[in-house]
Amino acid sequence: MIKPALSPARIPRGIWVLGLVSMLMDISSEMVHSLLPLFLVGTLGASAFTVGIIEGLAESTALIVKVFSGALSDYLGKRKGLAVVGYALGALTKPIFALATSTGVVVAARLLDRVGKGIRGAPRDALVADIAPPEMRGAAFGLRQSLDTVGAFTGPLLAVGLMLLWANDYRKVFWVAVIPGLLAVALLMFGVKEPERPANAKRTNPIKRDNLRRLGLDYWWVVAIGAVFTLARFSEAFLVLRAQQTGVATALVPLVMVAMNLVYAGSAYPFGWLSDRMRHDKLLAMGLVVLIAADLTLASSQGWPTLLLGVALWGVHMGMTQGLLATMVADTAPADLRGTAYGFFNLVSGLSMLIASGLAGWLWDAHGSEATFYGGAVLSAIALLVLALRRAKAS
Repeated sequence: MIKPALSPARIPRGIWVLGLVSMLMDISSEMVHSLLPLFLVGTLGASAFTVGIIEGLAESTALIVKVFSGALSDYLGKRKGLAVVGYALGALTKPIFALATSTGVVVAARLLDRVGKGIRGAPRDALVADIAPPEMRGAAFGLRQSLDTVGAFTGPLLAVGLMLLWANDYRKVFWVAVIPGLLAVALLMFGVKEPERPANAKRTNPIKRDNLRRLGLDYWWVVAIGAVFTLARFSEAFLVLRAQQTGVATALVPLVMVAMNLVYAGSAYPFGWLSDRMRHDKLLAMGLVVLIAADLTLASSQGWPTLLLGVALWGVHMGMTQGLLATMVADTAPADLRGTAYGFFNLVSGLSMLIASGLAGWLWDAHGSEATFYGGAVLSAIALLVLALRRAKAS
């Protein structure tokens, strides 16, 4: 019997606040990131390969740092303090983008920004898992992801408006991005109460061998799947560059991120609810089929209609899989090792992101933009085959 739909109103207040914190920081970050590929290529003269390497280094840095912040949050038994530090670092790096006069300065700012993301990511996800009751964990992650993604489309939308208002002045937009970042830090500091740690809980090193053995085969399978998914889905910076090829005005290019994240925001909570009620591997496979369709559509797009269709399909894929993978980590890891579990999951995914974005940039420069998306479709098909083999072996 299928359970009735879970009302978002039943989800604990702390999850809502964490979602709003994510939303504000994403507004701040996406005001910068939706314009950054254009700023790098058009203003600073960088190549698509350079953009890919910067994006790969940045995202992999964030994911690798999560290993240590997640383990530290498990050791301390506290999540919120580390999350505050990470969000604060993310907010305070935004002025560096506005002051950048070379690719090197952008790289430094991007890496510092992603170090902040790495510090906050695993403790925040572990905090969501700690606050949410097990029976609504998928919905809780879906709700947080939906609110996060509201910020991810609001940020580019604000960037478009400000670029039109200020005649394509990137630096002014980057300065404005500081404001929602600081608001996110304040809301987290004063709006979230961390669950009390049991009085008899002992402080142990979460990454010592005995504890790592407690992360069983089911958990490491989720890690492997996350890595394959990341290889198949490179940075969204290439969606922005693809949009630029259509000849649209520079100020309007971030609308592709608005469209993608609008679909992502609308689909993340329903698919989070669905993940509590159906086989996870089946939903993952459906997500890969959608990603293949997105890649093929983007590879063949000749104008805005097909481009927006491909971007929308990309958003559906994200909504289907991102909250689901976070739920699978929470479900397969011991409660006292969740921070460490998210950390290792993101370490492996980070290395995959570096490879994926570098490969995408090389394909773009060497063989054209279409080759980048056809390559993504091939990697997605390989990931789908891996899932099918795993399911066949399990049965």
